[in-house]
Amino acid sequence: MARVIVERNIPVPMRDGVVLRADLYRPEGSEKLPVLLSRTPYNKALPMVFAMTLDAIRAAEAGYNVMVQDCRGRFASEGVFNCFTDEARDGYDTIEWAARQPWSDGKVGTYGASYMGVTQWLAATAAPPSLKAMAPSITASDYHDGWTYQGGAFALFFNVSWTMGALAPARLLREREKNPAVSAELAATIGSIDRMLSTMTHLPLLEFPMFQHGAPYFFDWLRHPSYDSYWRSLCIEESHAKIGVPAFNISGWYDIFQGGAIRNYLGMRSHGASNAARAGQRLVVGPWNHAVPFANLVGSVDFGYQTGAVSADIDGQQLRFFDHHLKGREFPNDPAVRLFVMGINQWREEREWPIPGTEVRRYYLHSRGRANSAGGDGALSLEPPADEPSDAYLFNPLDPVPTNGGGLCCYPAALSGGAFDQAGIESRSDVLVYSTEPLAQDTEVTGRIELTLYASSSAPDTDFTAKLVDVGPCGFARNLTDGILRARFRESQSSARMLTPGKVAEFKIDMWNTSNVFKAGHRIRLEISSSNFPRFDRNPNTGHDLFTDAELASAMQTVMHDRAFASYLTLPIVPARR
Repeated sequence: MARVIVERNIPVPMRDGVVLRADLYRPEGSEKLPVLLSRTPYNKALPMVFAMTLDAIRAAEAGYNVMVQDCRGRFASEGVFNCFTDEARDGYDTIEWAARQPWSDGKVGTYGASYMGVTQWLAATAAPPSLKAMAPSITASDYHDGWTYQGGAFALFFNVSWTMGALAPARLLREREKNPAVSAELAATIGSIDRMLSTMTHLPLLEFPMFQHGAPYFFDWLRHPSYDSYWRSLCIEESHAKIGVPAFNISGWYDIFQGGAIRNYLGMRSHGASNAARAGQRLVVGPWNHAVPFANLVGSVDFGYQTGAVSADIDGQQLRFFDHHLKGREFPNDPAVRLFVMGINQWREEREWPIPGTEVRRYYLHSRGRANSAGGDGALSLEPPADEPSDAYLFNPLDPVPTNGGGLCCYPAALSGGAFDQAGIESRSDVLVYSTEPLAQDTEVTGRIELTLYASSSAPDTDFTAKLVDVGPCGFARNLTDGILRARFRESQSSARMLTPGKVAEFKIDMWNTSNVFKAGHRIRLEISSSNFPRFDRNPNTGHDLFTDAELASAMQTVMHDRAFASYLTLPIVPARR
């Protein structure tokens, strides 16, 4: 095994003269080797960075020069950190610098999770010629819808907890030396971590009591709730045709960015800038969530040792990918897609996504007008509705439906993501519950989930939420995936259109993806409500400019399921394997 040499704080000049610094892990010797680069805002010296999907020492021992760089304005690097906006340029400059070094053979691959995935995709949009492969993990495809917002709703818990815990303190500590006035904000930011959930209730959001110095870009996100030019310049999905690089996409069914990871795989598979890029896309999805990636315990459900970091060997899978694209090694039986199928808790390899032969079925909503709570009469079936009464509930944002698992980040001590029993949620009268009869046979649902909802509200703007749940014979109701849609953005994320109170409108709620076998005797269940707090901000139901309200109003919500307005859940059913 090669002895690994570590060089600290190597200066890397950017085109504007700012110097970023990187640590280099390389095997001893003079051989020119490929470079694996990870760019992070989280401090390249911290062990956490090494836990984010690829161990630098193991990679160096496998014959790579591994660079881990602090992003602009973070820790050892010069400049000012502006979230997202400098990563394409700085990533390009760093990749090309690394390719020209005497220890490099000119080929560069990138790796890393979450924001370290952001730095990869944004650099790839600039098309650095030396970039040959990338391995972005648990990261998004659009930093508007699927990172900062989802379905037009602000991802409140993520944005606040991530900014509060991972971004703002480092900047405040640096600026405190020059500007003592930021000391109060630093104390408030660190102190608020202990009262994270109460901090989420602050209104109006545009007057949030921190981040003015530590993370001013937080308020840019709030000032741009629609998909406009601010976000368009950062959208990976609109740049897939510019990217000619194979990518090893890694995600989790309960990951906060799961939808974007799969959209990146599909978009690059269809529109990548070269045949090699299109053919070289790979996708791995486990049952994981974001805050504790690659663990077998996801929320309150243990999916088995085979999903843990050691058994799943995410490091080894990435090195195999890089060995092919950077060293020319052949792996003839390399699968394009590797999925963990929940319910039967098994890994499975597929040729492509969506899975060939998938049957798309509509499960229609039914009730006698009393679908409120799991004790109501809501039902799901393949039969379209006849003349049925609607269901109604009062959405009071002062008493929102609480978040219970799902795609969450970044402070599990306050709120954990993953799989949990939803029984408490389903006892509420402001949650509509629709369930199938106990299934006669195992039913696999693998693919994209969508709810087509016909509903009205007494408010000019409101939210609708949807959650897919697997209910076992003992009553344990395990959440699988969910979604939200802000009514003003029901037709377009780029422009708002208010509701006419009392008038029925169509809502297409993207619930992202899952892979789960509903075992015989289980029920397929759908929850519908209007809040999931604090994962998403509460809609004040006023129709005013977003994030300006200090007051909240209630709204009466009506869900239709009759011949004229047949609401339905779309599920991708995979035929039984013989």
